[in-house]
Amino acid sequence: MSIPGETPNTYGPPQPPQPPLPPQQTPQPQSPPQSPSQQGAPPPGPYGQPQQPPPPHAPAYAQPTMPGMPGPQLGSPQLGGGYGAYGAPSPIPPGGGDRNGGGGGKGWLWALGGAVAASAVWAGVVFATGGFGGEPKADLAGYRYLSNLCTSTDLKAVEDAGYEQKDSSGSANPRHSASRDPALDSMTCSVDFEPTDASTSDYSSEWLSTTAGLHRKTNPEPEFEAQYRQYEDQRTSGFTYKVSEVDDLGDEAYVVTQRSSGSSDTGAYVILGVREGWTTYQSTWSEYVSSSSSADPMTTEEATEMLEKSARATLAKMKE
Repeated sequence: MSIPGETPNTYGPPQPPQPPLPPQQTPQPQSPPQSPSQQGAPPPGPYGQPQQPPPPHAPAYAQPTMPGMPGPQLGSPQLGGGYGAYGAPSPIPPGGGDRNGGGGGKGWLWALGGAVAASAVWAGVVFATGGFGGEPKADLAGYRYLSNLCTSTDLKAVEDAGYEQKDSSGSANPRHSASRDPALDSMTCSVDFEPTDASTSDYSSEWLSTTAGLHRKTNPEPEFEAQYRQYEDQRTSGFTYKVSEVDDLGDEAYVVTQRSSGSSDTGAYVILGVREGWTTYQSTWSEYVSSSSSADPMTTEEATEMLEKSARATLAKMKE
């Protein structure tokens, strides 16, 4: 059964009757068809004039506004694309997503995390170098304190060069000393030698002296080279000094050789200094042979090679 004036539904079940529209909702007659140029245009404004959409990223002063209505605010969505006035990016709201439409604020959280990590690294460096009132940690490079450095001083290199320990007739040979201090541990060893084939009438004096220091408060690196370079400025009437760098020995090593200005060579005087970390080591070879002696003195080059061999073996023993 259908209501008079209603078109019957012939393709489905009967539809319930629809209430009549109220007078204010009576359908208005359709406007005449628009021309192709008018299709897609925005709806007319309240004054019958076509309302033009604002260009994207336009500054606030270029936006059309309604009379009596405020214009778009800086950073408002009306300026388009999340940008503020003059095309400047608007700040990310606290707790909001990033500008790419998501992330829940991950961008600024990552930035905060990076800043914290960088601050931690910087603080670690400051503390390691003694900042904030802290003291730097001594790098002893694995070396240890020895109450008797002579037990680790390698003498094989000297013996292979043709020398033996001298019989001191009651006096101590070798001689050693050691001292512990919160700032510096010091160790020394001194050994007297004589040529293996020397006769009783020959006069000679040979000795090897070694010292080692464990610097616990101050890094010796900045001043270590200067301690040996200063020999280059020491000149006497009979001797001059040459300083050379030694490769592949500790962190840095230098050898000082004494040169005689005379024609005769009565012996060698050589100093070898080594630094590894905050540990320093020095060995000195001194020799004097009288002109009437039947033994020939060691050359400077031979003495330098001997000290390098002894130093490598000694430093290895000091780490055991």
